[in-house]
Amino acid sequence: MPGQGQCDNTVLYVVNVNGLIFLVFDKPWRKISWGNQKEELLNAINRYTPRHGEKHLRVLVYGPVGAGKSSFINSVASALYGRIYIDAAANTSDSTARSFTLKYETHRIYKEEGFSDEPYPFVFNDIMGMEGGDGLGIDPEDIKLAMKGHVKEGYKFNPMSPLAKEDFHYNPNPTIDDKVHVLVLMLSANCPEIEPSVIDKMKQVRETARDLGIPQIAIGTHVDKACPEIKKDVKNIYQSKSLKTNMEEFSKAVGIPVNCIMGVKNYSEETDNDDDKDTLLLIALKHMVTYGQDFVRKQAHKTGSLEGAMSTLEVKE
Repeated sequence: MPGQGQCDNTVLYVVNVNGLIFLVFDKPWRKISWGNQKEELLNAINRYTPRHGEKHLRVLVYGPVGAGKSSFINSVASALYGRIYIDAAANTSDSTARSFTLKYETHRIYKEEGFSDEPYPFVFNDIMGMEGGDGLGIDPEDIKLAMKGHVKEGYKFNPMSPLAKEDFHYNPNPTIDDKVHVLVLMLSANCPEIEPSVIDKMKQVRETARDLGIPQIAIGTHVDKACPEIKKDVKNIYQSKSLKTNMEEFSKAVGIPVNCIMGVKNYSEETDNDDDKDTLLLIALKHMVTYGQDFVRKQAHKTGSLEGAMSTLEVKE
């Protein structure tokens, strides 16, 4: 039987048939306007137009094996289309022992109106997952090279060594569109802990992004598995005590502020869209677009014009 508990915030104690106790706040610790926010988010995302020399915003998604990177990209497209869509190859196996993504690929989402060939002005790059230990998973140096725009489409990741400058897939002269504008760390919200060696690799990547000025956010996937109340109703996501605790722990571990960590439920078993799940996905996408805009605007102010800066480099070359 549900009862009342006392702590720094009012919580409800929910006891399931196995006698386990889960905590949920009676008021959300992060507010969402369910039912109304989806259309507002879609309008805000559709208003973005490149205006500082970039043709698109490039979002690089990275994280541990099994975090749901490819599924997230598919789910974002599904939220934009209002129907389930699959493009990035995602691993549906229960095993997360090895990364399913082996090559550096750019995923474009095309506008749905009339099934046009006009893409949204943002692209996603999905990369090999991170694993603990040396010689396993993606080499952090490859992620650093990708952020700087040196990795060409189709490069096959080699856990034993990063991309070499003499390799065909090394881009020696990246343009602003080759470079990454937003770095997204994908984590599983129900993961009890992350291996220290994986944390170290994440820190290497984050430090490089920091030095390059690239904005960073984190996405917690599998939120429905982190708390039964979220599984019951995804609108409970920001009333969940366990999810809030997980986000705070992730924040301390990887160094990303809690307000830059968002939870989503990727589409996996569903055959139709859900407005509430779409809302969570579009909130995450809107932050990526906003942060990407801020980044290119800042770079444009530094150089006067990104196009002018690139043309100057080409002349000098």
